[in-house]
Amino acid sequence: MIKIALLTRDCGGVNAAIRAVVRTAVGRGLRVEGVLRGYQGLMNGEFVPLDRRSVSNIIGLGGTILKTARAEEFRNEPGQEAALRNLRARGIDGLIVVGGNGSLAGARVLAERHGFPVVGVPATIDNDVPGVDLAIGADTGVNVALDAVDKLRDTATSLERIFVVEVMGRECGWIAMQVALAGGCEEVFLPEKKVSIEDLCAEIREGTRQGKASWIIVVAEGHSSAADIAAAVTATTGLETRIAVLGHIQRGGRPTAADRIMAARLGHAAVEALAEGRTGGLVHMDCGRVAFLPFGAAGDVKKTEIESDYHLLKVLS
Repeated sequence: MIKIALLTRDCGGVNAAIRAVVRTAVGRGLRVEGVLRGYQGLMNGEFVPLDRRSVSNIIGLGGTILKTARAEEFRNEPGQEAALRNLRARGIDGLIVVGGNGSLAGARVLAERHGFPVVGVPATIDNDVPGVDLAIGADTGVNVALDAVDKLRDTATSLERIFVVEVMGRECGWIAMQVALAGGCEEVFLPEKKVSIEDLCAEIREGTRQGKASWIIVVAEGHSSAADIAAAVTATTGLETRIAVLGHIQRGGRPTAADRIMAARLGHAAVEALAEGRTGGLVHMDCGRVAFLPFGAAGDVKKTEIESDYHLLKVLS
């Protein structure tokens, strides 16, 4: 290989991964081009050369210096062909894709349908990539959300109120579960589990009778909205509720040390895999070591075990 390209989505730790990819590649004598604005930029031919100096001092930055964008056209054959034409026109020998399920699905299409050398690096705060225990950005996302919950706890305790906090997680409630446990919250609503509003309201009424004055309830966006849960609680208990929707704030912020270190390891490993001809899959951490997982080997849906954590939350609440 002589020249590789790098495409990213955004979350905490992605810039650290960019830095690792570029400096590893340069150390191997490879040239690197960054793709601006994700697959949209790949279809439009938006490339920028990257060298050691261009990635200086980005290890602690949130988001991605390469920008990102939605690219519905890439789902279709013409969009994929346009991307491939641009890769070949730039003399690109291999591609590294840093992102979540959508980005990695695109990487899989390029690898399996079109035979282009691609290595993926899982990076998503939802932590929903099949076969991957922990993705880059997930730890940062949890800590950003937890900081907000800790601040809301101060207000909830002072005002003796019920707060319902909505966090990201369309199909996977990992962030919600982690935040609820770490924040000492009283309840969590997850896409993977059915929780009764009536049972929650019964707990709230009993807790209120015993003198408990504040509650923090976490809800993953894939289950329902904070507004819906809050309205149901108020309608059933008659108690005042407040909501907080954290939204995209969870995708920003300075990456944690854990995310920076994982990004360094996986960015380095992705270049090594490309250079050694191991493509058509992603690199990830498995029991503390870097492993290579072929695209599709873990299925299309992440299997999550939340029952033990949920039981622990209820015991401790």
